[in-house]
Amino acid sequence: MSQTLMATGFDDPVFDSQASFRAAMWALSRPGRVEPITATLTPPAPLNPEAAALVLALCDYETPLWLDAALARSSEVAAFLRFHTGAPIVTDAREARFAVIAEPAEMPDFFDFAQGSPEFPDDAATLILQVESFTAGLVLEGPGINGRTAFGATPLPGDFIDRMAANRAGFPLGVDLLLAGAGGVAGLPRSVTVKEG
Repeated sequence: MSQTLMATGFDDPVFDSQASFRAAMWALSRPGRVEPITATLTPPAPLNPEAAALVLALCDYETPLWLDAALARSSEVAAFLRFHTGAPIVTDAREARFAVIAEPAEMPDFFDFAQGSPEFPDDAATLILQVESFTAGLVLEGPGINGRTAFGATPLPGDFIDRMAANRAGFPLGVDLLLAGAGGVAGLPRSVTVKEG
């Protein structure tokens, strides 16, 4: 039996979609705080359940979706996401409204994705990074944070702090990040400042 046939989407599409959408919004409004994702679903590997839940909640036929090389190699992943969302899968990262990255340590530069424009900063891409665990080691400051907060996740690019600094420097342009894994999602909007802890 193929992986696509064994894969399952939300048990309760309306409730689970709404709950996953709320988790993403709370995560972006309270940077660094891990919001639980409670939806039960079984996507094909290497797509993890948390990232899959976010895509199913946030994407539809009008939201071009980009997959990194690890995900793009799996025809089952693309078929699963097309079936459950209708989202067109694009090969040009700059055309994507959402991007799913299974291997963050190898991900393209943030500037390879849509940054928005001064007139329409919300046209920027949102990057969904699959992570194995939430840790510490970083410090976050900015809107939605009371002073500063400790945060971390693994794996991340080796130059992650520099990438986030460059992303913040272009505000209000830039990408937003959702880190998905270990039962939850954490948000790092373009407005956040990331420092070494």
